[in-house]
This record gives sequence, C-alpha cells and structure tokens, in this order.
Amino acid sequence: MTARELAVAVLGAGTMGAGIAVVAARAGHRTILRDVSEDALERGLENASGFLEKSASLGKLTAEEARAARANLTGRTDLADLAPADVVIEAVFEDLALKQRLLGELDDVISDDALVHTNTSTLSVTAIAAGSRRPDRVVGTHYCNPAQLMTLVEVAEGRHTSPQATTRSREFLDGVGKTTVLTKDRPGFIVNRFLIPWENNCIRALEEGHGTVESIDRAVVGALRHPMGPFQLLDVVGLDVHQAVSMRLYEQLHDPRFAPPPLVDRMAAAGDLGRKTGRGFYTYDNRRSFGA
Repeated sequence: MTARELAVAVLGAGTMGAGIAVVAARAGHRTILRDVSEDALERGLENASGFLEKSASLGKLTAEEARAARANLTGRTDLADLAPADVVIEAVFEDLALKQRLLGELDDVISDDALVHTNTSTLSVTAIAAGSRRPDRVVGTHYCNPAQLMTLVEVAEGRHTSPQATTRSREFLDGVGKTTVLTKDRPGFIVNRFLIPWENNCIRALEEGHGTVESIDRAVVGALRHPMGPFQLLDVVGLDVHQAVSMRLYEQLHDPRFAPPPLVDRMAAAGDLGRKTGRGFYTYDNRRSFGA
C-alpha cells in the first residue's frame, strides 16, 4: 500500500481535528472527519473547506489541488464508518476518560493492523492507551496548532507502544509533510513545556501595562522572528483551549508559571475565545480558519 492509498480517520471536528483532517486530505489520503455532533461536524467541514479555498486564492494551492483535497474529505457521526481506516487520529477534548473510552470502542471497529494516534500534550499517552486492548499500536502525536500550517509534530511513545508502531507513525507523518521529534511521555512534552509559560508571561506583561496587544505581537514577530505574535497565536488556538491546557499542566507540575493569568479566565467567561467566536485579543469578521 502506498502512502497515497491510506484511509485516515480523525476523531473530533474542532479546530485541531479539522486542521489535521486538512493535512491528511491535502496529502491525498481518503479522510473521514468524525464527530458525535452533526452541528460540530458541519462546522469542522466548513472550516476545512474555507481553509482550502483561501489557500487556493492565495496561490498556496492550485484550484485543482484544493478541489482534490476537499473531495478526499467526508464527514461521519457513526463510529462504525471508521472500519476501513488504516490510521485513526484521536483529537477530541483533553479528557482522559473520554479518550480511553473512544480507544476501547475503536478496538471493536478497526482492523488489528490500524494505527491509533492520540493528539495530546497534557495527558499521559500511557494512560490514554490503557483504554485499549491494543496499547502497543497507540502513539502520541501532538500536532502544533494550527495543524494545517505548522510542520512540527511531537511523537511520544506510551509504556507499551511498539517500536513498529512508532516507525510506521513517523513514516505516515513524513508522508503528509510533517517534521517529527520524539519526546518522552511527560506533561507538556517539549513544545508546551516551553510555550505555555511563555504565553502566560506575555499575557501578564499585557496585564501589567508593559505593552499593548499589537506592540507585543510586533515585537515578538520583528525581534524573535516568530511567524505570528503570542496574541495572534492565542486567538487561533482559542482562549478556552489555552486555559484548559494551562490548568492541566499547572495541576500536574505545581509550577505557577503554568497557571492561567486572570485575564484568560475573564476572556473565557465572556466568550471572547479568539477567531472561532469572532473576538479574542483581536476581532474577526470571518471566523473560518485562514488559508496559507
């Protein structure tokens, strides 16, 4: 089987799941985006289509490539429809019990040869894999957000992950254009262990009046050569997601640098979650994922 003949299933049609589905479909894989909610599934497919359309309008994809990628992407709510999948990428909420239950249900649906990837950086891959009767095929694959733009994926083995599953997973990720780094199964892995305290420090600098949203973003892009500023990134990720990731890491590591600043809590309470709600640190006329 060649890399372009794989069937890929992505569980969860939120920002991350829709982005990962774009990655797989754009690489030529037959891709199913699955969510239990019809409304969430429709939004996820709309976001994926909007990204591909915008990418074509910016010249990053040809119109034909964008149409082909969209044709590779379908949506389902029934878990049984994932039976043909060669690779299943779980990208649901960071809830251990939910992830464990899903992996257990997948055992009765997919083939023994299928790989199972869990997209997490705050939960233990070993603990998630414990929900499956086949923990040897479960691999942690943390896509950097936004998944359809960022090339890095952190790969983490659980205690019982087989070397073959890791090798196959990295080959798959290489085939969809990603760069992988192997990391230990520890809270935050590499990226979020550094990123979350840094983002929180930027938010605290804003709270303390050291700069504005715009000036801090410009300083980071101009001086540190980041592709986007911290507040632009937070709006893409979602303030609710940042809040949840921060709290989970704080609860595990007991390091105050990981605790979300009060401004994050206020913005989340107000529903100012970023691009997906039309308002975060910036305001947006178009809530769909942007193209690149």
